[in-house]
Amino acid sequence: MTSLSPCETSKEIREPRPTKYGRFRRWPHQSTFTLRRFLRAGLSLFTFHLSLLFAAPAVAQIKIGAVSCISGPLSTFGVSSIRGARMAIEEVNAKGGVLGQSIDLVVDDNGSKAGETARIARKFLSQDHVVAILGDLTSSATMEAAPLAQEAHVPLLTPTATAIAVTKVGDYIFRSCFTDPFTGRIMARFAIEHLHARRGVILIDVKQDYSIGVSAELGSFYRQEGGQVLQEFSFSSGDTDFRAQLSSLKSLQPEVVFVPAYYTEAALILREARQLGVKAPFVGGEGWDSPSLISVAGKTAEGSYYTNHFSPDDPEPLVQTFVRAYKTKYGTAPDALSALWYDGAGLLADAIRRAGSTEPAKIRDALATTKNFPGVTGNISVDERRNASKPVVVVTIANGQVKMVERVEP
Repeated sequence: MTSLSPCETSKEIREPRPTKYGRFRRWPHQSTFTLRRFLRAGLSLFTFHLSLLFAAPAVAQIKIGAVSCISGPLSTFGVSSIRGARMAIEEVNAKGGVLGQSIDLVVDDNGSKAGETARIARKFLSQDHVVAILGDLTSSATMEAAPLAQEAHVPLLTPTATAIAVTKVGDYIFRSCFTDPFTGRIMARFAIEHLHARRGVILIDVKQDYSIGVSAELGSFYRQEGGQVLQEFSFSSGDTDFRAQLSSLKSLQPEVVFVPAYYTEAALILREARQLGVKAPFVGGEGWDSPSLISVAGKTAEGSYYTNHFSPDDPEPLVQTFVRAYKTKYGTAPDALSALWYDGAGLLADAIRRAGSTEPAKIRDALATTKNFPGVTGNISVDERRNASKPVVVVTIANGQVKMVERVEP
């Protein structure tokens, strides 16, 4: 007798047997097994659909890219700017966001290095898929990102880049601050009307678009108002010795010295000028607005003036509310950079809300029609060239503190 293999034995055992009606039926254990499989499959399917029904919906987010100089030589500017922007977005999200969605502020640091803003802008556009870009801080850096945003048809709003060329890049490029020519005119007018100084010299940072832009209008308007520009002296960002320029400057005996530059060099210029015996008052622009200016220049900064976008001493109720909230959050008073980026982020959120869409083209159209946006740096309206019309303040340094002198409407 031939033995059966285990497989054959198993096969024989599982063969169905005939009923009395000539049909076949399965063994009881086989029927139970099939039913169990069916019930398990049904339960799994039911559980899957139930999980879809009760699962928490994914929270949609609107992405805005923000690029600034959080590290590097201009880091005090960068840190303040991002603090202001984050504070604005947190307030918007706390109130329910925009269009039923929260805003995700995607922050990146250019390290104050040339070329980095362009790289970051490409990442924002190709990887993060942002609906708008906030930044950059300086005019030179913003000019790296602006052509990329324009080409991608994604709106870019800079809260602080004041060079007139920025918004000329294209119709998707905006600013929420005033421009270099406006700063230059205010500096010149203040020197003539407040300081009664009609003999001036200008120190220009030839590596910064900001300094070059302000100086051009400053010199022209100063002459137009009856002032005399005795001479223009140049230097470059990163310089630490200004003895040659200041020695020549002193011999001209000016009544005012204009320094439209950033605080990094302005502080050193103030210190060295007083050491050399230069007595004339100094007048700068918003590039001076950093605690580092006073900490480096010390008492040599006393009696100097500069134009600015914002003063925490401004008695306007909206300003004081912002100052209190900022102090509570960060433990220090806000500077102009934090206020400007707070307004810039708020303005983008407002444009998305008014657009009723996250489509970049519709956000662009909403930005272009901005009128009297209530900012802490003043009411903001965007003109046909996508520049902001808004007030400026003049401040002075007295007893180691920055004090507001006056507000000038556009």
